[in-house]
Amino acid sequence: MEDHEIFKNITMLSLEQATVLPYLSYRLSLDGIRVIRMEHPVYGDPNRRVGENRLNEDRMYTYFLAINCNKEAITLDLGTPEGAEIFKRLLIELNVDIFATNQLPRNYKKLGIDYETVKSIKKDIIWVGLTGFGPQSNEAAYDPILQARGGLMDLTGDKNGPPYVIGVPLPDMGTSEHAYGLIMKALYKKAVTGEGSRIDLSMFQSTTSWLTVPITQTKSFNKKITRRGNTHEFFAPVSVYKTKDSYVYIAVGNDIQWERML
Repeated sequence: MEDHEIFKNITMLSLEQATVLPYLSYRLSLDGIRVIRMEHPVYGDPNRRVGENRLNEDRMYTYFLAINCNKEAITLDLGTPEGAEIFKRLLIELNVDIFATNQLPRNYKKLGIDYETVKSIKKDIIWVGLTGFGPQSNEAAYDPILQARGGLMDLTGDKNGPPYVIGVPLPDMGTSEHAYGLIMKALYKKAVTGEGSRIDLSMFQSTTSWLTVPITQTKSFNKKITRRGNTHEFFAPVSVYKTKDSYVYIAVGNDIQWERML
């Protein structure tokens, strides 16, 4: 069996918007999983109108396209009895393996997408809930908020300058990657035992997990770690240097590398 055929019989139904969940489902679609994204029939995903309308097609703007290709898309109003019934039928008739959402937790039961309800319809479901600050919090969160509150901005920028947002949305995409790994584990568990799983993952949890060294240095060794520009806390020379026609980045990690460079 070819790698792209491993997941050909796996279906994911995803009530998604913004970046964190769409990037996760995009990653899974590239692995061969059938991904069907659900959106509200009126409001839909706000990111559909972000970027440029290069295709001359409304709600298909360039920012949205980058992480939403290779998917099917449907609209469904889960707030109506008809929509709720269609959702139940989809879970069964499509034999959905993975259901995922990045709705606020307060909407789970109201929309009939909470783990208990979905499991009662499809007992071996892999249920995934991505939130900003955990399933007990209804605080909305976007990537820059997590960069600020999770500590990434305090580590980014010049030593004597202000904090900066990093160049890629790591809290979004990092959470997606963590969820990707948990889904792979859940798929293995289901293949071995026939049982489903519940996965709750917060962007805050994912963001702080990348700060293993700074947190350990600060908490265990009382060493303040903060912005240092392009240099490194422990290695030198490490920095970006301007040259005649561009820039060069030099990173020397030990004495042997230093001797070889010289």
